[in-house]
Amino acid sequence: MRCRRGCANGFGAWYDNDMSDLISYELNEGIATLAMDDGKVNAMSIPMLQALHLAFDRAESDRAIVLLTGREGIFSAGFDLKTMRAGQGPMMEMLRLGATLAAKIMVFPFPVVTACTGHAYPAGAFLMLSADRRIGIEGPFKIGMNEVAIGLPLPRFAVEIARHRLTPPYFHRVVTGDMYGPTEAVAAGFLDEIVPAEELAKRSRDVALDLCKIDLNAHVETKRRIRDAGLTALNAAIDTELR
Repeated sequence: MRCRRGCANGFGAWYDNDMSDLISYELNEGIATLAMDDGKVNAMSIPMLQALHLAFDRAESDRAIVLLTGREGIFSAGFDLKTMRAGQGPMMEMLRLGATLAAKIMVFPFPVVTACTGHAYPAGAFLMLSADRRIGIEGPFKIGMNEVAIGLPLPRFAVEIARHRLTPPYFHRVVTGDMYGPTEAVAAGFLDEIVPAEELAKRSRDVALDLCKIDLNAHVETKRRIRDAGLTALNAAIDTELR
């Protein structure tokens, strides 16, 4: 079921109650705001990843710029550990959904902005690395890929996403488990900028509104040119990982 709330500017906002209990979807002024909230730590479970795929498909159908955000204090705690322990079948399905979501974001035909509301652990971190603009907040938060630190090899597709976007001096540190506060996460390449927490919603929406003004045909072609090599490596890594 969808309901529309009128706005003074005439654009209106749409809410899709069927999208998922895990993600809200709001379309306003050409911007689709996707807010993840599982009531806990926004773990990238199979249902959460399925909902994100559906939300991005919906945004593409709406020809909307995407603003992806989390809940207070956390963007995402990464892949769901319960699913990791549930056996190879569920684990591989979760990895497949996460990897293909990152690939979808990398080639999404409209700009994607992420508003990092706090901590961002591996799956959340590599989704940010796949986006076009990334804004975070000041505070005692950690961002990175900590698989090695907890005894897991970093998936091949996550390595390629990191290679594509991280600054060279940080690449090897990140893939071996280093985590960073917001300021150093900018230096590493996870974020483009940080703002006080109370300014995140306005700043991220202002960035999305500015992106509404660009030539979207030129944007998608330029995105394809700069990401072709990274996407080829990512897809090859996905194939290898899932075999």
